[in-house]
Amino acid sequence: MRIRSLGVIDDAVVELSPGFTAVTGETGAGKTMVVTSLGLLLGGRADPALVRIGAKAAVVEGRVTVPADSSALVRAEEAGAELDDGALLISRTVSAEGRSRAHLGGRSVPVGVLAELADELVAVHGQTDQQGLLKLSRQRQALDRYAGDAVAVPLAKYTAAYRRLRAVTAELDEITTRARERAQEADMLRFGLDEIAGVEPRAGEDTELAAEAERLGHAEALASAATAAHAALAGNPEDPEGVDATTLVAGAHRALEAVRSHDASLAGLAERIGEIGILLGDVAGELAGYADDLDADPLRLAAVEERRAALTQLTRKYGENIDAVLAWAEQSAVRLTELEGDDERIGELTAERDALRDELAGLAEALTEARAEAAERFGAAVTAELASLAMPHARVTIDIRQTEVAEDGDGVEVGGRTVAYGPTGVDEVELLLAPHPGAPPRPIAKGASGGELSRVMLAVEVVFAGTDPVPTYLFDEVDAGVGGKAAVEIGRRLAKLAKSAQVVVVTHLPQVAAFADRQLLVEKTNDGSVTRSGVKVLEGEDRIRELSRMLAGQEDSETARAHAEELLATARADG
Repeated sequence: MRIRSLGVIDDAVVELSPGFTAVTGETGAGKTMVVTSLGLLLGGRADPALVRIGAKAAVVEGRVTVPADSSALVRAEEAGAELDDGALLISRTVSAEGRSRAHLGGRSVPVGVLAELADELVAVHGQTDQQGLLKLSRQRQALDRYAGDAVAVPLAKYTAAYRRLRAVTAELDEITTRARERAQEADMLRFGLDEIAGVEPRAGEDTELAAEAERLGHAEALASAATAAHAALAGNPEDPEGVDATTLVAGAHRALEAVRSHDASLAGLAERIGEIGILLGDVAGELAGYADDLDADPLRLAAVEERRAALTQLTRKYGENIDAVLAWAEQSAVRLTELEGDDERIGELTAERDALRDELAGLAEALTEARAEAAERFGAAVTAELASLAMPHARVTIDIRQTEVAEDGDGVEVGGRTVAYGPTGVDEVELLLAPHPGAPPRPIAKGASGGELSRVMLAVEVVFAGTDPVPTYLFDEVDAGVGGKAAVEIGRRLAKLAKSAQVVVVTHLPQVAAFADRQLLVEKTNDGSVTRSGVKVLEGEDRIRELSRMLAGQEDSETARAHAEELLATARADG
C-alpha cells in the first residue's frame, strides 16, 4: 500500500509479507494508520478528520493479489476492473471536505463495490472493526468446512434436492397461478362449444337461408312476374285473342319453311328461328313450374327468420360467418383438451414436491447431526487455544438452532417440528463465548472486550486454519492486556495461521513480532510526520534493536538484546 496525507503519515509505502507481517513502532507513531488505510481500501467510512492537516486529500493505493477462483474477482470484473499482472489496483481518495472517490482496476466505482470485495479478501479483527467470522453465514460455512466429508456429502445431496424442489415449486406455482386464468378460458370454450352444438349449424347454411328469406319475403311479386312472363311467351288461356311470343315465332318459322327450298340462305334463318321457338318453349315451361312451386307460406318465412337469428347469435361471438364459426369450434375443441391436461400435471408436481420435502427433511436432519458433532470438537479445540492465550477460563461453543414456522407455512418437518429451510439446510450456526465460569454463553461479538475478542477470533481462525477462504487476516490489538508466556503463544499461533494465509498484525509485543516473517517499523520524523522512509522493513541488527526497544524501552540494553535474540531463535525453531 502507498499512503499519502493520512493522519500522521505524509507519504509512506507499506510492503506486506505473503506470510506473517508484524507492524511495530512507538505509541502514536501511526501503526493504526495501516489498519485505517486497509479499511479505506475495503470500502470503510471516509472521515475527513483523517486527512492530514494542510493537505487537500488523503490517498490510499493498494495492490491486491486475488485468487483466480475468487468470487471477488468475478465482482471486480463485473464492475469493469482490469487486472494488472494478476493483481487488482485499488485506490481511495478522501478530501478534506469529506468527499470520497474509489477506483478499482483503473475504473471509477462506487465505494460500495469495495465493501463487497472486503468480505472475500480480508478478515479484520480489532477493537472497533470486526469482519469475517463474526458474520453468521461465514460461521456456518467455516463449520461445514471444518466438519469435512461428514457434512460435505449430505450437503451436496441436500443442495441438489433443494434446487430440484425450488424448480418444481416454481413450476407448480406458475401452473397453479395460471390455473385460474386457464380454468376461466376452459369455461369460456366449453360454453361456446355447447352453444354451437346446441344450434348445430351446417357449413354455408347462413347463405342458403338468406337467399330463401329473400325469396319468401317477395313471393307474391315473384309469382306475378313469372306468370306475366309466361303469358307473354306462351299465351294466356283466359285471353284466346291475345298475341304471344311463341305463336309469333312459330308463324315466322312456318313462313320461311315454305320457301326455304328456293334460297339456301333462308334455310339457315329458318333453322335459327326454330331453335328460338324451342328455347321460348323451355323458358315458358320453367316459368310455369316456378310459379307453381313458389311457396308463399308465412309460417315457413317465420321459421327461416328464427333460424337465421340463431345463426346470427353465433356469428356475433365466434366468427364472421357460419364457416368461420365451425372453424373456431374445431380449434377450441383442441385447445380445451390441452387445458384439461393441467390437472394431471398439477397432481404429478404436487406428488414430486411432497417427496422432495420428505427427502430434504431426512438430509437436513443428517446435516444437523454432523454439524453438532463437529461443533463439539470445534468448541473444545478453541477453548484449548484460549487457555494458552491468557483466557484460561473462557469457553467457546457453537449454537445450532432452527426456526419453527407454522404447519401450513413453507417449511420441512424435522424431529416433529416444522422448521424453515434454505439452500444449506435448516440450521442457524452461531459462535458463543462464556468468558469466565458462571457467565452465560453469548455471541462472541457481545461476550468479550475488544482485546479479548481479537484473541478469541485468533483462536477461532487458528482452529479453522485452511477452511476459511479469506486470504488475508488483519489483527489489531490482539495482544491487548497480555504479556509473558501468553504473548509468546499468541505469536506462535499467528505464525501457525500464516502458513495457510497472509497475516498482518499491529502489535506492541516483541514476543508476537519475533514470530513474523517480516517486521515493519513505523517511525516519525522530527516534525512529527511519517514519510516514505518512515516505514521500513527491519532485518538483522535493525530488527534486534527494535525488539530490544519493545522489550526494555532501550535499544542498546545488552539484556534486552539477549532476550530479543532468544525470542527470534525461539520463533525460528518453531518455524
